Amino acid sequence: MRKSALLPLIAFPLLLAGCATFHNRPLNSSKTASEFEARTLNSRGLREFMEKNIHHRIKPWPRASWDFRMLSLAAAYYSPALDVMRAKWGVSQAAVITAGGRPNPTASLFGEHHSSTPGGISPWTWGISFDIPVETAGKRGYRIRRAKHLSAAAQLNISETAWQVWSGLKKSLLDLYAATERQRYLLDQLSAREEIARLFEERLAVGESSQFEVTQSRLAMDKTRLLLADNQKKKARARGALAMALGLQAKAFDGIRISFGVFKPTPGSIDLRDIRRKALLGRPDILSALQEYEASQSALQLEIAKQYPDIRLGPGYVWDQGDNRWSIGFSLVLPVFNQNQGPIAEARARRKEFAAQFMALQASVIGRIDRAEATYAESLKDLQTADSLVSTENSNMRTIQARLDSGEAGHLDLEQAKMELASTELSRFDALISAQAELGELEDAVQRPLNKEEIFPEMAVSGLQSDEKIKGRGVKK
Repeated sequence: MRKSALLPLIAFPLLLAGCATFHNRPLNSSKTASEFEARTLNSRGLREFMEKNIHHRIKPWPRASWDFRMLSLAAAYYSPALDVMRAKWGVSQAAVITAGGRPNPTASLFGEHHSSTPGGISPWTWGISFDIPVETAGKRGYRIRRAKHLSAAAQLNISETAWQVWSGLKKSLLDLYAATERQRYLLDQLSAREEIARLFEERLAVGESSQFEVTQSRLAMDKTRLLLADNQKKKARARGALAMALGLQAKAFDGIRISFGVFKPTPGSIDLRDIRRKALLGRPDILSALQEYEASQSALQLEIAKQYPDIRLGPGYVWDQGDNRWSIGFSLVLPVFNQNQGPIAEARARRKEFAAQFMALQASVIGRIDRAEATYAESLKDLQTADSLVSTENSNMRTIQARLDSGEAGHLDLEQAKMELASTELSRFDALISAQAELGELEDAVQRPLNKEEIFPEMAVSGLQSDEKIKGRGVKK
């Protein structure tokens, strides 16, 4: 056999050597469930992740107290939603590689048998032909640009999800703070009501009070006890919601103190003029929608380019009884019956659809900011009113105490004043929680922290993961 005939046989195995191979990585649901249950706030992988993102060592470890910033780092590490979005970004990055791929040529080997040949000459003729596609009109470039825009949109979706995780964590922490502090105010109320009920019973015994007054005081006391029991359930639910926001079980908080310092500053007025503009131009979902629109532009350019047919070159070689015969072929699709009008029309319509979606999103953001700003301003007014009422009750408390010292008032008057003060302080605390919640809604609208002490953990989009976390998936490597 001639050496030239051996070349395809040698080249074929070499081409196969560069091919990817499949590695089975089955998911084990039992193992993943067990690993989820074993997650803690003390893991080595979590510490490594946090130290990489805050750029200093964390000492001591394990931490006995966790504040909002540390909890947000833990959420960025454990959040399943962020893992999903990072995986989707990986898919979009792979799509860029796919878009940049060039079409492979094909090779065909063939043989011909001649029924009538002179003696001593082989009846076989051997040959090889190639089909080499050549893309025209910049189609590959348009495909790559479209894929890159979609990949950028997927990366921005990680930022969007990171904000949702951060915001959801803060809301859950606020609910836990509200339930924890409300318990203290309710206990103060209960203490005052119990003392009032006792004093009414003493007065009933000497004929200075009625049974109706005793009954009413007992009903008020029992109502406060029911409020305490209901608040305990709310506290348990808030604790579970906080664990869910972190991607952990509630038992992960056992033995750990949670700091609510992020809610200690009293909310105040905010100038949104600059922040509003930044939100309308820089929210991740708005930037992602812009990237999707640009992808639709590239898709339209690609469909327009498809009006121009690709070229297919077909060189060939035949060995015919010692005669080397070379050939060259050329083919293309003739755009006779259609010039890709349908796909072009669809691409134009999709571009218009994405433009409309972007305008709708921006209008929705503007409306949400306006609504959140107005509601937040009203909540600040309610808080100011509650502050005034607390001040009034404190003044009344001092007056009653002075009257008691001078013998002009009794202990019942003092206890009733204490109960009124505790009730007013609870109302003031509820107004504070409402203002904090409305501040959270305003932050959601602009998608940035409005408290200068808070920092949104941008590292949540980086996808930093330790070996410990990668292994902890119930997936065989």
